[in-house]
Amino acid sequence: MEDLITLGIESSCDETAAAVVVNGRKMLSNVISSSLELHKAYGGVVPELASRKHLEYIVPVIDGALKEAGVSLEKVDVIGVTFGPGLVGGLLVGLMAAKSLAYAAGKPLVGVHHLEGHIFANFVGEDAPEPPFITLVASGGHSHIVLVKDYGDYKILGRTRDDAAGEAYDKVSRALGLGYPGGPAIDKAAALGDPKYASFPKTRFKDSLDFSFSGIKTAVLNHMNRLNMAGETVPVNDICASFQEAVCGILCENTFKAAREQGIKTVVLAGGVAANSRLREMFDRTAKQRGVRLVKPPKILCTDNGAMIASAAYYAYKKGRISDMTLNAEATWSLEDM
Repeated sequence: MEDLITLGIESSCDETAAAVVVNGRKMLSNVISSSLELHKAYGGVVPELASRKHLEYIVPVIDGALKEAGVSLEKVDVIGVTFGPGLVGGLLVGLMAAKSLAYAAGKPLVGVHHLEGHIFANFVGEDAPEPPFITLVASGGHSHIVLVKDYGDYKILGRTRDDAAGEAYDKVSRALGLGYPGGPAIDKAAALGDPKYASFPKTRFKDSLDFSFSGIKTAVLNHMNRLNMAGETVPVNDICASFQEAVCGILCENTFKAAREQGIKTVVLAGGVAANSRLREMFDRTAKQRGVRLVKPPKILCTDNGAMIASAAYYAYKKGRISDMTLNAEATWSLEDM
């Protein structure tokens, strides 16, 4: 079978990324330019500033990905691009670049759902899973448990009803004075703390795999307020460890519960929160205990990147899913509607 080369473009948040992937699995390049440092001063991503940086970075990033891969645009077979969900301004930058390249070079265009991309980060490499499998997609904007029935065929089994897991990390980190982004900061502090210091609540719903993280965030803030009012020192590391234990615990619990209920023996991690060291430890341990195969992406492919979009676009193209030039950015878009 002749190799199929895909260029993937991602610009849904604060990373401008492009990558070249062969047959959905062999990564030839993966170039990422982030505007994270710009947003740190504001405690979160500022959409207008992110859009401006995408405009600045998009052409050099695409050129860099092609150059690093040693591939000309003429040799690319498919162009994949994130079209949603995400920040509309950023999505439009990547989308217009992809559509322009596809039109000028006469290449097929494939629109990729951002969560679909995160799932397919696990296909870049040798340890790729085969459907059906259960995926936890956890990030700053999403916390979904997804049944991947087949390539491009998804069913959402659980989702957050309020804050996403990564969003809760950011809010707690801000309250503790650890800054943005909260995930890496809390993960680092938690390594020095006692996870049994406090028992923060893990919200469970009857007959549902949904999540809720607003309660644990409020519990942390109330705990800090009580300590401050009593004139006591706030043990930042211990609070981080206890908070992380609760969040990772319920993510792990619900995901493996979904696998058991569906009779699935493969579980996949995806999204920015999948880079969290404690979450990876919990999933490793639970998978071994239950005889379940666990697949997780390398940390560089947990956060937004072009390789995951290229891989997802390859499999979509093989299934006959091709977009036309009317493809538009979607701020919100259900994975099941793909």
